[in-house]
Amino acid sequence: MTAVAPTSARFVRVTGVVQGVGFRPFIHRLAVRLGLAGWVRNVAGTVEIHVEGPRGALDAFERLLPVEAPPVSRIDALRSTAADVQGTATFTIAESTDAGGNRPVPPDVAICAACERELHDADGRRYRHPFITCTDCGPRYTVIDALPYDRERTSMAAFPMCASCRAEYEAPGDRRFHAETVACNDCGPQLWLADTDAREMARGPAAIRDAGNLLAVGRIVAVRGVGGFHLACDATSQAAVQRLRARKARDAKPLAVMVATLDDARAIGIVSRAAERLLQGPERPIVLLPRRPQSRVAPSVAPNIGEIGVMLPYTPLHHLLLEAARTPLVMTSGNRSDEPIAIGNAEAVERLGAIADCFLLHDREILSRVDDSVVRLVDDEPVLLRRSRGYAPLPVRLPVAAPVPLVAVGPHLKNTFTLAAGDAAFMSPHIGDLEGMEAFTHYHAALRRYRDLFRIDPQVAVRDLHPGYLSTRIAAEMGLPRIIAVQHHHAHVAAVLAEHGEAGPAVGIALDGTGYGDDGRIWGAEVMVASLTGYRRKAHLRYAPLPGGDTGAREPWRAAAGYLSLAPSAAGAMALAFERIAPQLRAVVTRQLERNINAPPASSMGRLFDAAAAILGVRSRASFEGQAAMELETLAGTRPVAASGMAVRDEDGMLVIDPVPTLVSLGERAVRGDDRCQLAAEFHESIVNVVARVGARVALEAGLRTVALGGGSFQNARLLRGVRYRLEEAGLRVLVPRQLGPNDGAISYGQAAIAAAVLAAERTGIVTP
Repeated sequence: MTAVAPTSARFVRVTGVVQGVGFRPFIHRLAVRLGLAGWVRNVAGTVEIHVEGPRGALDAFERLLPVEAPPVSRIDALRSTAADVQGTATFTIAESTDAGGNRPVPPDVAICAACERELHDADGRRYRHPFITCTDCGPRYTVIDALPYDRERTSMAAFPMCASCRAEYEAPGDRRFHAETVACNDCGPQLWLADTDAREMARGPAAIRDAGNLLAVGRIVAVRGVGGFHLACDATSQAAVQRLRARKARDAKPLAVMVATLDDARAIGIVSRAAERLLQGPERPIVLLPRRPQSRVAPSVAPNIGEIGVMLPYTPLHHLLLEAARTPLVMTSGNRSDEPIAIGNAEAVERLGAIADCFLLHDREILSRVDDSVVRLVDDEPVLLRRSRGYAPLPVRLPVAAPVPLVAVGPHLKNTFTLAAGDAAFMSPHIGDLEGMEAFTHYHAALRRYRDLFRIDPQVAVRDLHPGYLSTRIAAEMGLPRIIAVQHHHAHVAAVLAEHGEAGPAVGIALDGTGYGDDGRIWGAEVMVASLTGYRRKAHLRYAPLPGGDTGAREPWRAAAGYLSLAPSAAGAMALAFERIAPQLRAVVTRQLERNINAPPASSMGRLFDAAAAILGVRSRASFEGQAAMELETLAGTRPVAASGMAVRDEDGMLVIDPVPTLVSLGERAVRGDDRCQLAAEFHESIVNVVARVGARVALEAGLRTVALGGGSFQNARLLRGVRYRLEEAGLRVLVPRQLGPNDGAISYGQAAIAAAVLAAERTGIVTP
């Protein structure tokens, strides 16, 4: 007679991204497979599980749970304790319950392989259904109205399930078991094509067919997606792309291209194994690929840039539209220049009516705006240039927990905000530049949404040191009892330290465009000894006047004029910077410099790159910030050159990097007609050499072994790779941005990390460095 194994019970609590990702159905399937009874339920930001059965089966359950968890879930903590046996005979999914505390919200993820196969299955009932989804894929954050995540609290509540969908939803063995976005052609959202007056032109499959045909003949179609609208056109048509640029007032900034397959991506750019993983991952970002010279993509998609942004379709609608158009498509944000992306049908028709020729619309409401994420690979490691769809609103941990809830309002450009409670920091998706009422309104709407979803009522606001930023005004208008001001470059360094779980001290190297310094000047190339609670500036780029202030970001010749004012005898060497500048305008700038009127001194690495681009004859005027530097990097490529020195002076213990002799030398050779690619490469290596040399010296003098690299200039692959390699060669440990980007998009997280550490230190009385 075989002995029956005694029944035991355990209570398991799983914390992390475990709601809205099919976690409860997964637990149900696993428990049933192992012959266990009990229940599973959502409670605030956790999943609670009661399981009972033989001890061996319970051990297997705990072992397999993290291994087989849904691909889009993330387990931060799993705790198991012994429990009383309840004598249940089956395993069930219990109703969700609410509780206090903040709760992770899953991001929107790409269509899974199973749904993609079903989309093209002519015998299936969801054949060519534009909104096909299951527990493993589809929209999440953009359709969630409130938590816990159940259908009645999403924008899918407007679509009652048909009997067939309801049966799948309630069937434990089905992959749509408790899939809150489940729908089909009979009961789901509807799709239609409309003209610029919002009059319906076609509906259902005919709408996709007609939109594809219009794209194939050069028309511009506004497509309602997951997080907002895209403006789409034929990426292989120079005329179509130029028409889109003219209407959108986006002269040269690179446009993203969506292709149907990985092979199509390979026809456009060079796809490494790392790029392949990113392109096909559930986040499905735009990935910058080295451009193939003979690709079919129109030159005006990314003029004078060596890389092209490519993404694969991440919704069923994208798959169907690409199939209908039969060509790679430009898929750029559905907005006018510098405005937030449009999300509503009426809003899109009003705001995009002068750009699009027609609108591909649907009636599933978008509750949160989310742009596409952008990733660049450096040494086969991802560097996030824009963290949005697929990544946000996943929390990023803080190494020092915030003693009270706080909101970090972020910078003026490339804005994000961060809400923090305890050790969880919830950084918003990309907001954009805070210029204009539309951006201001978008900011407040997104912040309200985050406060509601994550139940964070901040008691402290954290802002940039700059008194004139719109975000500074936002912090002041919140009426909170305390506001903490954080220096811009300290926030850059802190963001890198904190995402690696460190509080410092370390050497921080922050290279970017401009940030307000604690001496009232413009900073932008700073080496500091920093922790989360403070910093000491140890080195910087030599100050050069920036005539016109912020105007210099769009007119690189102005930065060159500022450097020329430091070496007036070098006019001949810098002549190429001013060849296409009207004499009258140049005379005005010369007087500004002579009289020190609206020509603030700046130690900016971004403006130094602009000046170099102008002096080498690459670009004197730019249509977007960073254009000159991007073109300079493209010219430099990976060409090997000998590293040249750049002067460094010790001024009362402060190291000052002087680039003027290098600019003059390179300018003289450019005027003589030397190869610009060679000169661009030498300029890059000069910067790499001096930054690494100064960083290593500061580390040696401070007795530190860790260096953190942050700031928008480190979006430059050659700069990031070179500085990191040189510092590591010197025996230093180098931290680079991974979960977040190096640019201003990470500033709010750095602000939050600093404020949390400062508030915690005030309670203990320990502050460093």
